[in-house]
Amino acid sequence: MTTWWPYARLAAAALGLAAIIAQLARSIENALAATTEWGQHLPTVAANFLSFFTILSNLLAAIVLIIAAVWALRHRRDDEPEPTWLAVLLACVSTYMIATGVVYNTLLRGVELPQGTTVPWSNEVLHVIFPLFLLIDVLVAPRRRALGWRTVAVTAIFPLVWAVYTMIRANLITAPSTGNAWWYPYPFLDPRLVPGGYLGVAGYIVGIAIAIVAAGWFVVWVGRKRGARVPVAA
Repeated sequence: MTTWWPYARLAAAALGLAAIIAQLARSIENALAATTEWGQHLPTVAANFLSFFTILSNLLAAIVLIIAAVWALRHRRDDEPEPTWLAVLLACVSTYMIATGVVYNTLLRGVELPQGTTVPWSNEVLHVIFPLFLLIDVLVAPRRRALGWRTVAVTAIFPLVWAVYTMIRANLITAPSTGNAWWYPYPFLDPRLVPGGYLGVAGYIVGIAIAIVAAGWFVVWVGRKRGARVPVAA
């Protein structure tokens, strides 16, 4: 597996990037076909596209898998475990992708999202196939390095920053598809849709935060069971 797993990572990353590009092209196509000024505003459409946690987590996962594959190919003649910085990056993107798969398939499957028409195959890659690959990567990828439990806290930094960014930005954006003076990437973040308003949204955010921390704990736990301890912080 040591010899061919880097190529599996490269193939998965290529598939993920292709899915992102396909959905971005569809979003731009929708904007070009729009009949309103706000619907045709490509900078907002592009910024909104890159504001979806799914898109960001898939993009980061693809980049990190490419880095990991290149590192493994350059070190194919030795048996050293992956460096700590790479192990942390892999733990982070694996956490985000596993959480993305769980949240989408439990809360969002079948729900229309505000980016317009989706590309069906791209949607499945981004929410099912690529997250499953990252889960498999956690379970079987060779040359894992065990990480300290503080890594779980590290995995939570990006989702926290994203949540703050999303809630601040939401009321500064005109929604391209509706012309509303607000735009939320997911309906469970919109206090106008969620029962209880901002309190209800806070409940969803706390629940998703728990899911992300749980996914991070799982990723680190598996890594500690499978990985080399060379040396690792407590």
